[in-house]
Amino acid sequence: MTEFAFAFLDCEFGGLDPELHDITEIGVIVTDYRLAELAEGEWKVRARPERVSTGAAQMSGWSEAGWADARPLREVLAAIGAMLPKGAKVVPAGQNVRMDVMFLERAYRRCRISNPFDYHVIDLVTLFYVHSLACGEAVPALSLRQAAVAAGLAEGPVAHRALADARLTLETFRHFVGRLAVRPFP
Repeated sequence: MTEFAFAFLDCEFGGLDPELHDITEIGVIVTDYRLAELAEGEWKVRARPERVSTGAAQMSGWSEAGWADARPLREVLAAIGAMLPKGAKVVPAGQNVRMDVMFLERAYRRCRISNPFDYHVIDLVTLFYVHSLACGEAVPALSLRQAAVAAGLAEGPVAHRALADARLTLETFRHFVGRLAVRPFP
């Protein structure tokens, strides 16, 4: 049987188009198949200023001065690979994780590094929506903030920082999995 692991991840970007914008920050929490944490990491990624929009910079707090110590993308991707469990299928997990995966796939190709992630994804938005549908609750938005508020894990705005968002996603995911479990969830 294949051993699965999950990489709860969040990336901040210089905009929404992977062909026009750079990744500015990556946060990853690696778990085993039961969601027990194995490792975590967060990196500011060196981005080209012309590939970071004003709106994205305001949302995530990116600035040239604040990212002066940012690491090169190739180095960050290597660090992520080093923290993943060997021999496991590592499935990317997150909130709207396909967006993060699109940027990461482009980054791995650009750096000529083998993508360590499985092609499947686990997305919080699907779990949140299914839970709300099964409970007969209306879903006003499919955002991390909305899912975290529904789980009782957040009240106000959610800061756009990679590791904080990855952590909130994992905690919210655990909450909804626990609500759907037919037996107690660890």
